[in-house]
Amino acid sequence: MSDLIPTLSWQTDGPHYLIAFALGYLLGSVPFGLIITSLAGEGDIRKIGSGNIGATNVLRTGNRWAAAATLLLDGAKGAAAVLIARALFGDMAALFAALGAFLGHIFPVWLRFKGGKGVATFLGVTLALYWPVGLLVAATWLVAALIWRISSLSALIGAALSTLYMILLGRPSFAVLTALLTILIYIMHRENIARLLRGEEPRIGAEGSATAE
Repeated sequence: MSDLIPTLSWQTDGPHYLIAFALGYLLGSVPFGLIITSLAGEGDIRKIGSGNIGATNVLRTGNRWAAAATLLLDGAKGAAAVLIARALFGDMAALFAALGAFLGHIFPVWLRFKGGKGVATFLGVTLALYWPVGLLVAATWLVAALIWRISSLSALIGAALSTLYMILLGRPSFAVLTALLTILIYIMHRENIARLLRGEEPRIGAEGSATAE
């Protein structure tokens, strides 16, 4: 168990961790879904569909380019936070930046702490932390989506396996973070999970399928 928990030098590096977390939160809290839909003339995304600011709710507007841009930018902000913090302060600070970016996305202060569900940002931080695992998570989502054609289920499976991938590929300290983020993703998807258990979660391509980020 001790191998999974990184040693944090709070006395010497504590300020760096705090700066990295704050940087990550600020980047993560940029509501790209809201900004892009407004610029595209689609109105306030919070008043459309589920009210979520994530890419699949943006897709409810019918604007695929806006949805794609939201997906890419939500992932990119997470990756940017990790890469900047790592360049400035090292790997441990990058973990704090990743956590900050994820929390900023799902709890943005600018939107009264009502943000997205975190999947795109999770993928972004995972790719930046250790890209082989990020690619495995993306591949897992794709395979699951091809089999079951349910976006939320694919995201939940990919997130759940990310920690195992990190451990198997020799990144146990990163696995601690992905485990924590996975728990948060499952909490944010609790309504999707309830629909999955009832067999009511829409499939990809079906009407009303934009229910999970």
